[in-house]
Amino acid sequence: MKFDQMKKIGLSFLMISFLALPNWSPVYAGEADVVGVEARKSGNGWSFNVTVLHADAGWDHYADKWDIIGPDGNILGTRVLAHPHDDEQPFTRSISNIEIPESVSQVTIRAHDSVHEYGGKEMVVDLPQ
Repeated sequence: MKFDQMKKIGLSFLMISFLALPNWSPVYAGEADVVGVEARKSGNGWSFNVTVLHADAGWDHYADKWDIIGPDGNILGTRVLAHPHDDEQPFTRSISNIEIPESVSQVTIRAHDSVHEYGGKEMVVDLPQ
């Protein structure tokens, strides 16, 4: 094989390898997904443990909150996430004392990130009565 051919093959391999590397720019961290929810009646309200998955990329792009949405679209509760979770994925956070009308038997949990806002995977949760 000639040197020029080897050089072309090497450059091609290098280009393919470079393109295959994940792009860690905040824009490419994607949307925040809800991947798990536990709901239980607790005292006068409801408690939720919500697990979120997001490729947090520091303060420039991270999952910054999740919401509990009623069937009418109203936000029943919001858990603000105070910092990125770069080294803890997925992560679970809780909220308590959420008032949900007795007529509501199902809620939707959605996550939000600082770049894409909403749009990731949501979960619909049946509330045990």
